[in-house]
Amino acid sequence: MNGSILGTRVIRLEDPELLKGRATYVDNLEHPGALYCYFVRSTVAAAKIASLDVARAKELPGVRAVLVASDYDIEPFVPFFPLNEHLKRPVLASGVVKFVGDPIAMIIAADRSTAVDASELVEVEYEPLDAVVDMEDALSINARQIDPEVARNLVASVVGGNSDNPLNGAEVVVRGRFENQRMSVAPMEPNSIAVNPDGDGDEGITVWVSTQMPHVIQTKLSSILSIPKGSLRVITPNVGGGFGGKAGVIQEHVAVVGASLMLGIPLRWMEERGENLISMQGRGQVQYVEMAISRDGLILGLDARMVGDAGAYGGFGGGLVAGSTRSMAQGVYSIPKIRYKAAVASTNTPPIGALRGAGRPEATAFLERIVDMAAAEISMDPIEFRRKNLISSTSFPYQSVMGPLYDSGNFVKALDAVAEVSKYQDLRREQLRRRQAGETVVLGIGVSCYVEVTAGGGASEYGAVDITPDGGAEIRVGTSGHGQGHPTTFSMLVADTLKIPLEKIKFIQSDTKEVPRGGGTGGSRSLQLGGSAVNAAALQVLDVAKNLAASHFEASVDDIIVSQEGTIGVAGSPSHFLSWTDLMDVAKQAGVELAYRGDFNQAGATFPFGAHVSVVEVDLETGLVRPISHFAVDDCGRVLNPLVVEGQQHGGIAQGIGQALYEKVYFDAYGNPLNSSFAEYLVPSAAEMPNFVASNTETPSPLNPLGAKGIGESATVGSTPAVQNAVVDALSHLGVRHIDMPMTPERVWQAISQGSNGPLWSEPPSIFSEIKKSDSGSAPEEVDI
Repeated sequence: MNGSILGTRVIRLEDPELLKGRATYVDNLEHPGALYCYFVRSTVAAAKIASLDVARAKELPGVRAVLVASDYDIEPFVPFFPLNEHLKRPVLASGVVKFVGDPIAMIIAADRSTAVDASELVEVEYEPLDAVVDMEDALSINARQIDPEVARNLVASVVGGNSDNPLNGAEVVVRGRFENQRMSVAPMEPNSIAVNPDGDGDEGITVWVSTQMPHVIQTKLSSILSIPKGSLRVITPNVGGGFGGKAGVIQEHVAVVGASLMLGIPLRWMEERGENLISMQGRGQVQYVEMAISRDGLILGLDARMVGDAGAYGGFGGGLVAGSTRSMAQGVYSIPKIRYKAAVASTNTPPIGALRGAGRPEATAFLERIVDMAAAEISMDPIEFRRKNLISSTSFPYQSVMGPLYDSGNFVKALDAVAEVSKYQDLRREQLRRRQAGETVVLGIGVSCYVEVTAGGGASEYGAVDITPDGGAEIRVGTSGHGQGHPTTFSMLVADTLKIPLEKIKFIQSDTKEVPRGGGTGGSRSLQLGGSAVNAAALQVLDVAKNLAASHFEASVDDIIVSQEGTIGVAGSPSHFLSWTDLMDVAKQAGVELAYRGDFNQAGATFPFGAHVSVVEVDLETGLVRPISHFAVDDCGRVLNPLVVEGQQHGGIAQGIGQALYEKVYFDAYGNPLNSSFAEYLVPSAAEMPNFVASNTETPSPLNPLGAKGIGESATVGSTPAVQNAVVDALSHLGVRHIDMPMTPERVWQAISQGSNGPLWSEPPSIFSEIKKSDSGSAPEEVDI
């Protein structure tokens, strides 16, 4: 091991277990004696439950119990984060159902097939109510009030910015109405949980759960079920994807754990794909945006009115339009005047939760569309327009109009880098050639710039390092990785400081018995918080080791070094060195522990940024869009492992392309989901992906010793608007100014056929005139999800 391992492409340590099929997930763990749970779900979106008869289901052989809401002594609760104090949710639907898929009963049986058979014997009679499906309709005066204590179905609202009328005095005003559609989180592994009320042979309760945040699960279950936190152990094995959808508890977790404690038996539940697709979704905004500009291309003001869909029960994610979307509304641009209003609606659709980026992609999406439209309005190149308005690199730390303090940045550098790597001018020449030749497959080039917020909801994390008797090390950390490369990157930090080989480092996470506290993984917080905590712990261990070695050799601490071979001793004296195993013996004799446990506290959030260029082909005869290349320059501060960062970029780009072109959750007028399987919900495969060219600039954050910022969501934030801009750009010579996502062949073909795609602007819902500054603050700020 020569020099520093940091900054090198270290192959991920955790991958062999995954690739060779040795990884364990909740559902393939052995849970002796555990019975299977299955949920009976509402088949209507809005109704009173007139009767619920479970007698026949109980009589089926193999069925242990059928539970309904009245069987639980559990008060209604907030599953994750409160959005509206009046919207707590019962453990099972009680009296009314609020969306198709709302759980109304739970079957407990000897096996899964018996539980499914029993569910078909449950008889439910409904008294239908008018379903409120569309978020804008929900806020109208004539809409049915879904929840008695939530007038106009307005779950939350907020006002932000620094201006009462940012459009005053504008030479040009550009307006657009944009839809940021509902999407499924679509993890490879749906939700799952298993419970042993007697623990692992010890007193207490053990819960295995597929989650991003085991300690949050422990805290929430303890509170909801009124059980001592110390008697509840939560373990998270491998997780097949989270993307925000596995943050906090869900209704089914509480129902299964509550039933296990009530009956005193082990239980397990594995969500089916269809259940996952209709139980919770992400995104869901309608965005009314007006931008004032000068004729020479300066942005003068921004007026944004946002409608967010919370779904049923005031789903937390609906509040992101008033939280993270609001906070990041200024983006990378120097905008002197901004007014921002958000209205969050309750609807008879599945609750909206978090989805990769959670509020930040939505902010960048509307801003980058209106910026592209502004550039087109004055016939300015979109890169030139952006460069003219980017916040200067000399302005950092930068206090944004919307409140966040951007820690560091060089936005122009990222934009210039992506223009260079994509050979932007060559692409423009090829685009012009195709148009002049009258070709039917045209080229589109889309640009986006972004800044997002990471570690925004809790700037503290636990980390520990222990030297083991064999001369290795154990790392414990409060983050909970599920594919992000934590075992590799965190081990690199310890290996670099202590010169212990990677293969002798054990990584421990996601077990509340082994790790006393932690915030889990979400909001791209892990390396800057958890990594910094581990780094600090390793440095403390090194300090103890140097003092022990100095005492042992009767030398000055200043003369003690750690060799590249992983021994500790006196510089310039080869005979005076100890291995870590030898030093453990010295520590034992001295009554000293070669270990450190502590928390890293970061002063504030960090703000990654970047620039993307998407290149697409559009067939003018069919409307088919084919992405042909995507260029990303993302800045996540200091890069410790380029291979891991590149993997996160690739995943983020793929997810962003999925939103732009393929994915949307559809409902009919009665609230019935129309794509509740992967046969109808279009998740792109590798075959639909173009060539990715991912690179980085590095602008270290001053807020942590690693200089790190988040990367897990950045490429999603930057990629979606670049793709959307590219498709519109391909058709701009035909008069097309905007197409909403997903840009399906049908939508694109209609835009081509019309020579435009209809009006871009309509008046926002009247409820915005009723939202005053005094309403501000009723929605969550940035929360790590």
